[in-house]
Amino acid sequence: MSVREFVVLGTASQVPTRHRNHNGYLLRWDGEGILFDPGEGTQRQMLRAGVAAHDINRICVTHFHGDHSLGLAGVIQRINLDRVPHPVTAHYPASGQRFFDRLRYATAYRETVALREEPVAADGALARGSSYVLEARRLSHPVESFGYRLTEPDGRRMVPELLARHGIKGPDVGRIQREGQLGGVTLDDVSEHKPGQRFAFVMDTRLCPGVDELAAGCDMLVIESTFLDEDEALATDHGHLTAGQAARTARDAGVRHLVLTHFSQRYSDPQEFERQARAAGFDGELTIAADLVRVPLPKRS
Repeated sequence: MSVREFVVLGTASQVPTRHRNHNGYLLRWDGEGILFDPGEGTQRQMLRAGVAAHDINRICVTHFHGDHSLGLAGVIQRINLDRVPHPVTAHYPASGQRFFDRLRYATAYRETVALREEPVAADGALARGSSYVLEARRLSHPVESFGYRLTEPDGRRMVPELLARHGIKGPDVGRIQREGQLGGVTLDDVSEHKPGQRFAFVMDTRLCPGVDELAAGCDMLVIESTFLDEDEALATDHGHLTAGQAARTARDAGVRHLVLTHFSQRYSDPQEFERQARAAGFDGELTIAADLVRVPLPKRS
């Protein structure tokens, strides 16, 4: 049975707090796990959340600020210590190669796992999995930063009423799915278009075209909202978003489930992010991320 869920490991920006670890997020997508932005303490948060090194197939780093990457050293060494039986691919801004090298070889350890480095230098497709295409888009931050998006290919959904109308049942259902037609009846005659799921991960950035491109039509958008709206000038100056900006982006993009995260330690009431997101007009599912929560991706009907 396929599982698609988003596991939050940490939600703090810049520095951890008593209740929020540095960033860290795992997306479970069918049989694969994609680890995003492992900040300091991610290895311990994985333990607390029930995430094993064996669950990681890809690592995607948006940029090389410490709260998004200092955990790489521990995670990479844990992958090797546990002798993960499959290759692991790492994506990160190509301009930060020196930082990745330092983190990968921060201390002595024995390499037992094939870690494939696939740095990101421009917008476009990065990889094709069995059930998704992984893409990157450039964001706007004081250091080079990329956001990531997974898109499941569109498919077809069999319609029982149409199958019955054409007298197709039993093994013939599988046959028409495989071959595209049966006895003059086409697959289009007995099925309907099924759009694939879309997921986007947007961290440190100002509003920019890349944000809109990543968010467009997403079933789930995970996006930073470091500041509240009253501090919009500060957010823009530091290359971040406010809760209202993130919510308006999601509203205009037709996002079904919005996950806000990466909160500044200056705010004591996380519910204020929810109030501002709703005030901005987003009326879909909304999660104000907290450490160690699991958020299922919305199912396609």
